[in-house]
Amino acid sequence: MKIGETNRLVISEAKNSDADFFYALLNSSSWLKHIGDRGIKNKEDAVGYIEGSLMKSYHENGFGLYKVSLKETNTPIGVCGFLKRNYLDAPDIGFAMLPEFEGFGYMLEAASVVMEYGKNSLGFTKILAVTTEDNERSKKLLTKLNLEEIGTVKAHDKGVPFLLFRNQVQ
Repeated sequence: MKIGETNRLVISEAKNSDADFFYALLNSSSWLKHIGDRGIKNKEDAVGYIEGSLMKSYHENGFGLYKVSLKETNTPIGVCGFLKRNYLDAPDIGFAMLPEFEGFGYMLEAASVVMEYGKNSLGFTKILAVTTEDNERSKKLLTKLNLEEIGTVKAHDKGVPFLLFRNQVQ
């Protein structure tokens, strides 16, 4: 299912046929550094991640992380969407991109569409975001999306507190 698009991008639900892309993304240097190792060691693990995390969230929550692809070539370049974390009181926006596509404004484009989708289609009145202190790219993007840093939050399974951002959607 397509969530939205821009002149350059298409944002859609992930499918099992995206396993090669997810294998590459979840093993990219920026994913491993800022998000962590999800144990995706082969294509079968990637399918398990798509089904057990992404598709499960679409079904259970009505939203999740969506695949971001270049419109012209249908090449997947990243993910952007909403997560439901048990330590937050509202959905949070999350995103990641293959390193070779960073720096072209793609994620700002995708995240802007996803934020509008959250507000207009999902009815979100509050959207959060979390990132690590050292993730300068994410902090900059969250600021461009008009989210403001409001403090820190500690995930139940992580030792380091995350910076917490909030946007009260009007």
